[in-house]
Amino acid sequence: MTSGAVPGGVVVGVDGSACARAALAWAGRMAARTGMPLTAVRAWSVPTAPRPDTWEPAYVPPLADWERAVEQALADDVAAAGVPSAVAVTCRAVHRAPVDALLAAAEGAELVVLGARGRGGARGRLLGSVASSVLRAAPCPVTVVRPDAVRPGRAEAVGSAAARP
Repeated sequence: MTSGAVPGGVVVGVDGSACARAALAWAGRMAARTGMPLTAVRAWSVPTAPRPDTWEPAYVPPLADWERAVEQALADDVAAAGVPSAVAVTCRAVHRAPVDALLAAAEGAELVVLGARGRGGARGRLLGSVASSVLRAAPCPVTVVRPDAVRPGRAEAVGSAAARP
């Protein structure tokens, strides 16, 4: 998949964490309400990627196998997020650092949506390092979603630059 700028719409960072799943659901609702397309971006490296089916001890599969595993995990996350069917969704598995991948995608986007903490975040911090870095450098508004909302079962946006969906 490609790693360049997204031509308009909502970009959401997905890493398989609970915070990212909440951000994905929120971004899907926002895209539905605004009529914008949604692009789900998962940055990856071999240590952060789901293990491909071809993996076995003492064998390192080719990068294409790792990428397919990431693409499948991303597609599964999007399917599980309950994104409204009217939303046009594009999935991008990008073999780069998360901040770099998200900032590249944000170049043409209307909004970037991130979870407050992902796989690498320390528990108890308000924002993870990826969210903090993207907030400082993004060329468009950024919404950070935390899954521990006041109302059970609904993610609440913090530091939002956009209306709550």
